[in-house]
Amino acid sequence: AAALSIIFVSAALGLLFAVYQYWMISRINLTIDSSYDRVGTEKAVQSEENGKENTTDVALEGESGNTSEDPAHGQTYETTQEKLTNISSAISLGAKSFLAAEYKICAVFLILFSILVLCLVGSAGHCGDAAPDVVKHGLNDTSVEGSCWALGGFTMLAFLIGGGISMLSGYIGMMIAVYTNVRTTVEATRGWTRAFNAAFRGGAVMGFALSGLALLVLTCLILLYRINDKLNPDSYDSNSQFQYLFLFEVIAGYGLGGSSIALFGRVGGGIYTKAADVGADLVGKVEKGIPEDDPRNPATIADNVGDNVGDVAGMGADLFGSFAESTCAALVLSSKSVQLQANFGTLMFPLVISAVGILCCILTSFIATHFDPVKKAADVERVLKIQLIFSTILLTPVLAGISRAFLPDVFCFQTSGLNEECVEGAAGTSTWWGAFISTMCGLWAGLLTGLITEYFTSHSYSPVREVAKSSETGAATLIIYGLALGYKSVIIPIFLLALTIFTSFYLCDLYGVALAALGMLSSLSIGLTIDVYGPITDNAGGIAEMAELGEDIRNITDTLDAAGNTTAAIGKGFAIGSAALVSLSLFGAFATNIGAGETGIDILQPITFAFLLIGAMLPYWFSALTMKSVGIAAHEMVEEVRRQFKEHPGIMNGTEKPDYDSCIKISTQASLKEMIAPGALVMLSPIFTGYLFGVYALSGLLAGSLVSAVQMAISSSNTGGAWDNAKKYVEQGNYGGKGSECHKAAVVGDTVGDPLKDTSGPALNILMKLMAIISLVFSTSFVGQAIPAGERWAGYPQN
Repeated sequence: AAALSIIFVSAALGLLFAVYQYWMISRINLTIDSSYDRVGTEKAVQSEENGKENTTDVALEGESGNTSEDPAHGQTYETTQEKLTNISSAISLGAKSFLAAEYKICAVFLILFSILVLCLVGSAGHCGDAAPDVVKHGLNDTSVEGSCWALGGFTMLAFLIGGGISMLSGYIGMMIAVYTNVRTTVEATRGWTRAFNAAFRGGAVMGFALSGLALLVLTCLILLYRINDKLNPDSYDSNSQFQYLFLFEVIAGYGLGGSSIALFGRVGGGIYTKAADVGADLVGKVEKGIPEDDPRNPATIADNVGDNVGDVAGMGADLFGSFAESTCAALVLSSKSVQLQANFGTLMFPLVISAVGILCCILTSFIATHFDPVKKAADVERVLKIQLIFSTILLTPVLAGISRAFLPDVFCFQTSGLNEECVEGAAGTSTWWGAFISTMCGLWAGLLTGLITEYFTSHSYSPVREVAKSSETGAATLIIYGLALGYKSVIIPIFLLALTIFTSFYLCDLYGVALAALGMLSSLSIGLTIDVYGPITDNAGGIAEMAELGEDIRNITDTLDAAGNTTAAIGKGFAIGSAALVSLSLFGAFATNIGAGETGIDILQPITFAFLLIGAMLPYWFSALTMKSVGIAAHEMVEEVRRQFKEHPGIMNGTEKPDYDSCIKISTQASLKEMIAPGALVMLSPIFTGYLFGVYALSGLLAGSLVSAVQMAISSSNTGGAWDNAKKYVEQGNYGGKGSECHKAAVVGDTVGDPLKDTSGPALNILMKLMAIISLVFSTSFVGQAIPAGERWAGYPQN
């Protein structure tokens, strides 16, 4: 009762806090001070008097307190207020259009794949009532007869619910981002504190709504399924403790649904945003020499839409999947312990971790908005970093408290019967303090990984400044330096992950690894808040540029955005680290389900080692597909932008408006088309391997893909982030500033890095997790239905 009370209260408070933050944002007055219109009028009049034609001040439309006409061209000008409204509406409409088109495809996928889940899980044929025997001998003992169709149906329903909640989370994030961006721009006319708070509150709506909703729905699903006779341990007369195995196996479908939608959100959104970004940069900055987000660039609206599509909806779905999968992995592993199942509250401990995380993050958020608000440029990055550090410090004693309160002094994970003694100090024995240390290791490893990522990607530190300096000798050396930085940035995070895995595995078996993943995700609400803050401020800067609000306003939005870029890099490091731990915990749950929990998996078996190499290759194949997809879409975008400048020369002098819609259409169509192949590769690889080559080949595939993907993801994300911030460092006036040869070289590097940091790198998180959760969900089917089951060449033990 205590555990459920904490979970429900925390989830409710998280949702209510998100509603409160939305209410605060809705109170922002969108009417800007008339002085900004007068400034625009003066600029427009001065431009007419001087006969200027090619100035940014009158590039899109003139600015005046009232609508007026340009006597030279007969063009109707809009007020600044109207510009803000129209630009924001265009971004919002583009985001909604893409999301609607993407979610139609996702809905069809969910229906078709849910049928596959039902058929594959339901046809396993060894899900009878003799659950203790199944656990005793391992699931590879297919002599335990019994229908699995009920379990297949429950798994299918959990899959649909997980996918639906993931889509809803992405939609909420997208809508709040496009709702907040223009309000952040307007608040920038009123000072640092109000501008920062607007963007931060927008991120908080996404962060706390997603965390609360994910926790609430998963808890309700567990309680609902527990009522059913097939899944309720109380329905069994003897040895019923292990019957939780079936309950949590079907609950794993919830994680599968969330991660499946995350794949499309990450890949599709990444292709969309980078196609627009590359097209806008190559033609606008390099060829035409116009500023970023200049209203004359036909791809600028698509670029701003893409910020929300990839970094809000995509990241939200990604971290929702991580939460669902790590929780499901911990629950599946806990179903192998008699002591953990003696009390339902103890069994729900993984959800209690997430619950107290929401409460701590709510308290932490008030530091940024009330106790230590942003008052000047230097405060922005410091306040955001304090959010991560303080939430980690606050959570540490809280996690110790709930570990002591909810976990037994000693617990064991048994797969060979119920009569073994569980004595502290014996092999395979875990303790409450071991569980706490495992969780704490994940929590602090996440923070340290984020801070290390910041060091390698922020232009406040020497690595990025070295990359920027290398632009003096051209784009080639800048790219070489950036690649070297990315490879080097892998070293410390991998040591941190290795230490976390060793410690948690040693103290609490594979359950400890799952707890480490949950510990890293316990500050999810704040992590996601800061991550969504970035695209909101990026959009706010773009709107300020397109509405021509002036350098003072753009200075505020650019500073907020620069801090957002740094925290976005921290968020990516956090997401990659948690994905690695989640993937390993899911792999552990899969291994125990196939009966290899005690004996282990021998990588020196020919089939396992062969597929270990194949698994290590998959991230490269996947990255090749996503990178080429960005290249194909970007090529179309570049050609379209060039066509518009060529056929409509009036765009550059402000007498014609660009066709923004055509660029939005290119990004939308390309992303939806190109996301199919990478998605199919990730989802079909474990299914085909499991059925055609058996579970030991699949074990090698999962291990190889995890080891390869986590390092490639860190390298790709940090390389791209370093190039991006090296460009921004040059644009601040270093090495010649904007328009210089160094700047052109930096733009090339940034353009190359865009698909690395925003498409391929982040999407590798999904590859790690999705392959593992598919293997777990279908493990019973693989055991019974694999073609080479029992064959020596496929690695199966011989009697």
